[in-house]
Amino acid sequence: MYRKFALRVAAVVLAALLVLPGTSRAKDILETATDAGTFTILLAAVKAAGLTPLFQGKGPITLFAPTDDAFAKLPKATMESLLRPENKEKLQHLITFHLVMGRVTSRDFMGKRLEAATAEGGTLLIDATKGILVDDAKMIKSDLVADNGFIHVIDTVMMPH
Repeated sequence: MYRKFALRVAAVVLAALLVLPGTSRAKDILETATDAGTFTILLAAVKAAGLTPLFQGKGPITLFAPTDDAFAKLPKATMESLLRPENKEKLQHLITFHLVMGRVTSRDFMGKRLEAATAEGGTLLIDATKGILVDDAKMIKSDLVADNGFIHVIDTVMMPH
């Protein structure tokens, strides 16, 4: 009798898992950013730069993601220039300056000052001793989890130096 009951419970749980949204598979960095709804300009820039496969790779990767409001702070001419096909390499450098190949979570930097090497070849200074600053950008939200890494939301587009 117990066995029949256990089998019925297992069947009900399995059926519920099959119909629940979001249970089919985890989402990569780009899908997670799309779902957040505040990264449309960043996502368009990633596509224009031809970097989509990098963000869909196995990972782990960590993206310090400027919001649409952060991009709006840039002069309009700067964004228009970066999105031109002849400036694809500049756009790639800008985007990969916001990307760390590896796992960087808030537990790694809380209460500390540290440097993180970017995919572009530069270095980000993360200062989490009084709030959280990444170079000159303020971190708005940390640790959005994707199946291939993490997104940390920032309020400023950082320029490679």
